[in-house]
Amino acid sequence: MTNLSSLYQDVILEHNRSPRNFRHMDQADRHATGHNPLCGDQLTVWLKLDGDVVSDVSFEGSGCAISKASASLMTAAVKGKPRGEIERLFQRFHDVVTGQQPRAGEESADLGKLAVFAGISAFPVRVKCATLSWHALKAALEQDAASVRTE
Repeated sequence: MTNLSSLYQDVILEHNRSPRNFRHMDQADRHATGHNPLCGDQLTVWLKLDGDVVSDVSFEGSGCAISKASASLMTAAVKGKPRGEIERLFQRFHDVVTGQQPRAGEESADLGKLAVFAGISAFPVRVKCATLSWHALKAALEQDAASVRTE
């Protein structure tokens, strides 16, 4: 295993063991649930909005290390960001984990710590684990009451 792969694995395992923003949010403005029946991942994402900015975000649920780490890193990445920036980040993240090239005119994906999921594209069944929380976040932003499923 290369040093970079080992570092990425360590980040994912750390966020699985000690997820950031892992809590129920009583005063949330919006929430959405997600379920990945292939892996058994289940989670709820809560949002507190200040105008168009996500002032607070949290999640709770159970699932594999990739799912939990992705939700943890996602909440850290989107807190304090406006909706438009979150939507662009969602698209860049999705492109990276599905192995797609950056869109024309788009800078290379500056994902910060989210880049640890770049290798997921080699394991298509795990893409659903990595993107579940993101789809729940998107549903919460759109106030979509339906549960997000990855099947």
